[in-house]
Amino acid sequence: MLMRTDPFRELDRLAQQLLGANGTNQRPAIMPMDAYRDGDQFIVHFDIPGVDPSSIDLDVERNVLTVRAERALPTPEGVNYQVAERPRGMFSRQLFLGETLDAEHIQANYDAGVLTLRVPIAEQAKPRKIEINGGSGVKQINA
Repeated sequence: MLMRTDPFRELDRLAQQLLGANGTNQRPAIMPMDAYRDGDQFIVHFDIPGVDPSSIDLDVERNVLTVRAERALPTPEGVNYQVAERPRGMFSRQLFLGETLDAEHIQANYDAGVLTLRVPIAEQAKPRKIEINGGSGVKQINA
């Protein structure tokens, strides 16, 4: 099971939209995501359009998955922006991975501005049958 980390993240997102703030190393911008379970894995999609794939950093320490990316928009010399609404700078998101997820086998793919992670359910967390011996025969039950 995936768990969100920051209860004030939505307030930060709203403030960034209203104030036009870009992400910095000290205060990275938000990274919108969708997460759902599909069979024996969790799928997580992060929207980070315009990010160079080489700037994406995925790190798992204990049960915390951290995603970082940077979107640098070079400003040509002498250019004076009239409108600058596209987010730039540092983006970051952390997810707590439950004990039932296999952090050793996470797969990542970046396509069309969307980073997709596939986090498998750990083998020990999957339902299994247990045989019961004794009495008049062998019986199986679900565990």
